[in-house]
Amino acid sequence: MINAAEAVRSDLDGEDFALAPAVGGFERVDDQSVDRILKAVRQHLGTEIAFVSRYVENFEKELTHIDADIELPMGPGYRDSRNDSYCWHIAEGRLPQLIQDPADFPFTQSLAITDMLPVGCHLNVPLRLSDGSLYGSFCCLSRKPDRSMTERDLGVLKAFAALAAEQIERSVESSAQSRNQKSAIQKVLDTGHVTILHQPIVALKNGHPVGVECLARFPDAAERGPDRWFAEAAGLGLGPDLELLAIQSGLATINHLPADAYLSVNASPETIMSGLLDKVVYKYSSRKLAIEVTEHEKVDDFGKLKECLARLSPFARIAIDDVGAGYSGLRHLVELKPSLLKLDMSLTRDIHTDLARQALATAMVHFAREIGAKLVAEGIEREEERVVLAELGVDYGQGFFFARPMPVVASAQYMLGSRII
Repeated sequence: MINAAEAVRSDLDGEDFALAPAVGGFERVDDQSVDRILKAVRQHLGTEIAFVSRYVENFEKELTHIDADIELPMGPGYRDSRNDSYCWHIAEGRLPQLIQDPADFPFTQSLAITDMLPVGCHLNVPLRLSDGSLYGSFCCLSRKPDRSMTERDLGVLKAFAALAAEQIERSVESSAQSRNQKSAIQKVLDTGHVTILHQPIVALKNGHPVGVECLARFPDAAERGPDRWFAEAAGLGLGPDLELLAIQSGLATINHLPADAYLSVNASPETIMSGLLDKVVYKYSSRKLAIEVTEHEKVDDFGKLKECLARLSPFARIAIDDVGAGYSGLRHLVELKPSLLKLDMSLTRDIHTDLARQALATAMVHFAREIGAKLVAEGIEREEERVVLAELGVDYGQGFFFARPMPVVASAQYMLGSRII
């Protein structure tokens, strides 16, 4: 019993699952892990049918997962009155969890399913979450009575039911988290409550500020950084909406910059390919703009991304963010024709002591010059890093050595009066 259940548990460790729409306060686990648990226990016990059900509104029971070696008139999503099921009456204590033969219990004759299926041997365990709430039932049955089934077999069922309950518990917790995340993101979208900070970008030769990168901050910045907000929004299908709000909020600060300075906003390939940026960028075509292509996942339709950026390029400079890290590979640099390349901080950090980083930066300087692009080194924190990068021919720099992200008004003062060197 333990070995079989533990083998399934081992297979399930780390497995992802998806959530179906919530009904009656619970989420239906819409994945293969519960199906695998059902198949394992059904084959182990030698029954014809195994299923998981949950209790929903209107006093109904819904089948969520079924494994059977026979054809059945119902499948996942089928609902009936909980009062017409063995599951509910077992949970209520009116029937035992192990039924070798329904004929042993007169109460079963009042249930239509007894003759309709028909029900023979029946083993059932109520599924409860860790807080004690009743989710549904975990059941194995056959159409014929089987007096060889014992309490030991019921123990097997309970072991597998515990595995299924773990999967369901994870889904319920993840569901609540997703609902909270979506509510917070939707509130920001509805109220437009996003704060924009500027981080200056300077020319390494003379320290003159040449532009700023717009960075979004959200209400609970102390608990969740912007990367988490954008990642959660993307996971909920709200990524482009949240990015567009941040971009519009950033662009609205452009009049705080000197006319010759550029303003850079971040956009993922998904947002760029959505077409949402086009009309927004057009409104600011008289100013110096840059769109930083941020990529944390591989682009599936590279041709479409290239086409969308070509439409935007007459109105904004195209920058490739995080060059040397993530998915910002050579194909981006060659095909997207960027006018700005941002060298990732992992390659600029401690560059004054690392010959390999210096060699790579030198190669990027030559490449940028050949394609007519400017190279921006991110994450500069020390004077020694700035000196080496300038000597190598890197055009611009950005990092705490020059300035931390700052409020827009402070950024305006910095852009007008700062001289680093």
